[in-house]
Amino acid sequence: MSKLKRILPKKSGRSHGTISVRHQGGRKKRFIREVDFKRDKRGIWAIVESIEYDPNRNANIALLVYKDGERRYILSTEKLKEGDKVISSETAPLNSGNALPLNKIPAGTQIHNVEITPGKGGQIVKSAGSVALTQGKEDDFVLVKLPSGEIRRVKGECYATIGQVGNAELASERIGSAGRKRRMGIRPSVRGTAQHPGSHPHGGGEGRSGVGLKYPKTPYGKPAVGKTRKKKKYSDKYIVKGRKKGSHARNKYN
Repeated sequence: MSKLKRILPKKSGRSHGTISVRHQGGRKKRFIREVDFKRDKRGIWAIVESIEYDPNRNANIALLVYKDGERRYILSTEKLKEGDKVISSETAPLNSGNALPLNKIPAGTQIHNVEITPGKGGQIVKSAGSVALTQGKEDDFVLVKLPSGEIRRVKGECYATIGQVGNAELASERIGSAGRKRRMGIRPSVRGTAQHPGSHPHGGGEGRSGVGLKYPKTPYGKPAVGKTRKKKKYSDKYIVKGRKKGSHARNKYN
């Protein structure tokens, strides 16, 4: 068990004493759990020993005990419970918590912890309550519908885990107090429009006049409205359908 948990160092958003990440501060000491996103222990059954809380993520984690005695953490799914058996294999049954290559998963199946690069481990669809859907096959790729509504081509040999990530009710949870937020390591944030122009690009103006600039910018001077994605993103060629439009698409600055 000692290999799975270690004290997580805390820098409070500082690099050489200078703030590099805003709104971070002191927090309660916490352990980091080594979560197995690769699911590379293939063909060996494991039993779910416990479902545990992880302070470093919004999803719960499941502690697995393999037949050879090794223990590993994985993301807990909505239906996973103590005593269940899971496996990572090309021939694994389509049960919640099992990991398979995408080309072995039928269309319409709920998945999470999806690899983008084969063997690198799950990179997307890992937060609490999130789920993606397989949509069909296209040559050597599988079409995956992501939680954002985007449909993307993913290589068929990439692994994914069956089921929806657990702890979906987190979205309705209330923090309840400022003190709890501070113990989580999150310092207060102030609206940019309430600041003076020297401390934030949104500042300035007389009274509550909104953004004091012609176009909103991030605190680092980059445009913060419209299409902020890189024009030549390397993964654009894998996108079949873009994500669904949010309220930002109707922003008056577009």
